[in-house]
Amino acid sequence: MSDEKDAQHGVQSFEVGAGVLRAVVRGQRLMTLKDIAAAAEMPPSKAHRYLVSLIRTGLIEQDPLTSRYKLGPFSLDIGLVALDRLDRVRLGLSAISDLRDRINETVGLAVWGDHGPVIVRWERPQRPITVNVVTGTSLPLLTSASGRVFAAWLPKSQTAAQISKELKARAKLSSLTTRSEVDAMLAKIRVDGIAPVTQHYVFEGVQAVAAPVFNFKNQITMSISVVGVEGMSDLQPDSPLIDELKKAAAALSWGLGATRALTTEVVPDEQSCAVNDR
Repeated sequence: MSDEKDAQHGVQSFEVGAGVLRAVVRGQRLMTLKDIAAAAEMPPSKAHRYLVSLIRTGLIEQDPLTSRYKLGPFSLDIGLVALDRLDRVRLGLSAISDLRDRINETVGLAVWGDHGPVIVRWERPQRPITVNVVTGTSLPLLTSASGRVFAAWLPKSQTAAQISKELKARAKLSSLTTRSEVDAMLAKIRVDGIAPVTQHYVFEGVQAVAAPVFNFKNQITMSISVVGVEGMSDLQPDSPLIDELKKAAAALSWGLGATRALTTEVVPDEQSCAVNDR
């Protein structure tokens, strides 16, 4: 019974603290203790105790010059993560629609799922011959453009098992047969900023190229891919199609708060570059 009371007391304390935090969120950028207490409907002494705890967690910080309070770095992180999770797919859908209109090719958007990239939307062009891909399809890492993009920018620990599995299963269907060959390919993708697949694609007679989309933590969060019938599109590095794809991916990345360049040969850091996939 005492454990239940302690648990209830803890929940109540959290709710009161959340009320103080909510007062700062809804108030001015810099607030006095008196203002916060009034907004939270509690005595200043009580509000101060909660503010001390909120400061320790990073949710609130106090200006050393004015002694006024404002949202702390952890609150800002929470807001950015919430924004990223809410808007990234919506913004991505708009980006691939615009890109489809500019290049008149099939354009897709993929996010990281439990076992690899998952297609969340395809936009088909206005042309007689197109490639139809089913939304919700999971893509392999080594024989799809989006898969190669995620493999290039995710930490090795997140993709190693799947890559090993695909190397064993697809040794005869892919030009990649060893982990060293895979690593060399992924290094080139990071330099080029794109992952083209013109042979040994997951679907026969199809070619594709994909580019990464980064979020405000400079982590890969999505991929944009262009897919077409093999030999019908120019996937050379300096082609107009590749230029438009890079521009679309870069613009979407900046829109999500990324601060990194699209083409940079940086091996993903195990701690800082894990995908933000939810």
